[in-house]
Amino acid sequence: MADVPTPHSRKLRIFALDPSLGSSLKTYEWRTDTINVRYEHGPDGYSTLVPGPVGEYLEVVDVDPASDRFYAPVNLDDPRILATDGLEPSEGNPQFHQQMVYAVAMRTIEIFEQALGRRVLWQPRRPLPNVPDQDWVFVPRLRLYPHALRAQNAYYSPDRCAILFGYFPSEASDDSTTPGGTMVFSCLSSDVIAHEMTHAILDGAARGYREVSNPDVLAFHEAFADIVALFEHFMYPDLVSSEIARARGTSAMDLLAGLARQFGESTQRGGPLRDYSNFPATVSYRTSFEVHDRGSILVKAVYDAFTAIVERRSSGLIELATGGSGVLRPGALHPNLVERLTDETMRAARHVLRMCVRAIDYCPPVDIDFGTYLRALITADLAQVDEDRFNYRTAFLESFRKWGLLPRNLRTVSIETLSWQQPPEQCDDPKKLIRSPDWLKGLVELMDINWLDNLSRERVFERAEKRRMNVQAYLAGEILQRPEVAVQLGLRLALKKYLDGRSNGGKPIVDPEWAQRAAGQPNATNFNVVSARAAQRVRPDGSPRDEIVVVITQRSPETTSGGEPYWFRGGVTLVIDPRGPNGPVILYAILRSMNDRYRQERERTFRELDSADLRQAYFGRALDGREPFAMLHATGAADG
Repeated sequence: MADVPTPHSRKLRIFALDPSLGSSLKTYEWRTDTINVRYEHGPDGYSTLVPGPVGEYLEVVDVDPASDRFYAPVNLDDPRILATDGLEPSEGNPQFHQQMVYAVAMRTIEIFEQALGRRVLWQPRRPLPNVPDQDWVFVPRLRLYPHALRAQNAYYSPDRCAILFGYFPSEASDDSTTPGGTMVFSCLSSDVIAHEMTHAILDGAARGYREVSNPDVLAFHEAFADIVALFEHFMYPDLVSSEIARARGTSAMDLLAGLARQFGESTQRGGPLRDYSNFPATVSYRTSFEVHDRGSILVKAVYDAFTAIVERRSSGLIELATGGSGVLRPGALHPNLVERLTDETMRAARHVLRMCVRAIDYCPPVDIDFGTYLRALITADLAQVDEDRFNYRTAFLESFRKWGLLPRNLRTVSIETLSWQQPPEQCDDPKKLIRSPDWLKGLVELMDINWLDNLSRERVFERAEKRRMNVQAYLAGEILQRPEVAVQLGLRLALKKYLDGRSNGGKPIVDPEWAQRAAGQPNATNFNVVSARAAQRVRPDGSPRDEIVVVITQRSPETTSGGEPYWFRGGVTLVIDPRGPNGPVILYAILRSMNDRYRQERERTFRELDSADLRQAYFGRALDGREPFAMLHATGAADG
């Protein structure tokens, strides 16, 4: 018998948005969909997925503590399940719940890997808590608990490396789409799954974004998770085409602009948990500081840019269909027009989502804010796409300006000024620059990257850890010899007042690890190379683009005027082209300088806020040390 090729994917059925679509004749036919999910297999081509499902990335554990039950795991390799594209969608079948969380979670992982050009890794952990000088340990799988708690909540737990989904009886009235008493399962909402998965993936890729230094940090975590969940709606062709046909165009796709509809209706909100087609006029970047309200402004800015792009892409089709008038005749749209508009909408959504995800590699390692994210979006797209035919970048600039999200202190507002600039090329001694060919060549050679390797995630992690420690040692030696390297990387040298262990009125605030490392070395500094990762991206024309992204952070002990201690954090993201025409070159050095007095004062002011509500939101309920997202997502604390 001829060899049978190993499939790239398997088909699994899911609820397209959430089960609530099935309660209306208008939306019933779009209630479910079938998606392609990566076929996990070994070198022999046979499936490595075991009942649970348990694969390379995920482990579904279906324990229900509230009812003291353990549900039998689904076997997606059962021939009967394979033959029917997975189990039939069902609100009452726990095995389908397991299939649902696995399928949507794997699709979200694939979105990130395609955009970032590397494997997704979960946040590593230390073998023993609170014990310094330990190596990080690889975490192979994120655990998904479909029935973890009986509560109006679902959250990512960094401490357990898990996502816990809640379920609860609906509080909606009997004439709602979710009658009172109906059990609502958050694990059946693709929005909730994608949102929580994004928290987990972002936490593994950018650990510094849980360190709150300004009002945008936690809001960004929430907004970014909403952006991914929102744009996954546009991966369902039947759903998109039906909405375009209903709305008679692309400007009023209300069904696709809401998140977690059933969850919101079941908690007496009267609609989706967040609705970006009906955005409240009271929410403003200058006055709204609640985490979800503030984050929703960033999502709205991205969504408005997207709708403007879609209208631009589809305007020619509308003109052709209307004989140049641009005014559609009454009645249903022609099926061919709906098909073409659907194609343009989905193309735009895919590109916008890739822009948003890829921008993570062009952000500073700490102290993220919305204006900085815009700069990362513009820069990442400029690096990937030469010709912006449909003016995606201009649409983002215009939308962010409309919502008041532009970066601070811009002299002019343009695509060029928003893009990150390359590090300086000239000084009195070029060898002192971090762009020096000799300096860069030594750094890249030390990383020892084989771009043709096809490694398991565990081997990827081991290589990355070795690379990270090598770069740490290399930079430490360079800084001892050339202190100016630290300045260019935005790092602070070990100043005498910190080595003495006293500052701000004699209070001891020194970092002991720093003091020990700096003893007898006047140019020492306590920086930490967080990651040194290789990214293999593919440009729209099919050509490869290889990059190395090195993330370096530093912290300094500080106190507020009231004497409360805190860590002031900074660092740099280096984006390196390893294949420059004259050798490796630093494309961008994206700084959050430790020597920036304005930033230091801004953070101190933020931490000294007089508002008890703001302090509680950011330093109380939202930042519980072990479970930051549990309280952030609790219904009693905040929506979503």
